[in-house]
Amino acid sequence: MHRSADIENLVLGTHNRKKGAELAELVAPWGFRVTTLAEIADAIEVVEDGDSFAANAALKATQQAKRLGRWVLAEDSGLQVDALDGRPGIYSARFAGPAATDDQNNRRLLDELGDTPLPQRTAHYVCHATLADPAGAIRAESHAICRGRIRLEPAGTNGFGYDPLFEVVEYHRTFGELGPTVKRTLSHRSRALRAMLPKLLALT
Repeated sequence: MHRSADIENLVLGTHNRKKGAELAELVAPWGFRVTTLAEIADAIEVVEDGDSFAANAALKATQQAKRLGRWVLAEDSGLQVDALDGRPGIYSARFAGPAATDDQNNRRLLDELGDTPLPQRTAHYVCHATLADPAGAIRAESHAICRGRIRLEPAGTNGFGYDPLFEVVEYHRTFGELGPTVKRTLSHRSRALRAMLPKLLALT
């Protein structure tokens, strides 16, 4: 058995500081002290060669946990666009190439959608979260989505990734316009983490 303090010092399996900050805000109120991989010198770069969000989240959680000997909460997330048969999907972060920027990915998405009318630009964000113990065993998982559609052009400067293009239809605003407070309530990542929290707390 691992002591409760072990899991309360949780590693968030991401090098993305913005994503890490978003995750940290969600779990911090329950007493979890969190660290991102960007702050850990011994962290490895996991090859995300799984064929699904769940497979990639499992790779990131288990490999990093075994490397660090710590509890690791990792997630894999992305955007699936109906008119593009679910693309970019697991390739969301590298849609425009291995070292693509958010702007480049957004531009490719707009180019591929072309003149597709707004009502047909439906999409959803996906997040799969996986918790691994220090031995690398998966102890909990959760999955969530957030539905919306892709705007004809970017709007707003908040968030990251495809947020300036992803409109939450009920709000008539993109995540880029809505800002972090609303995103924390609605986003796929927030929903997956909220589903994970009872499982985390049960292990403490």
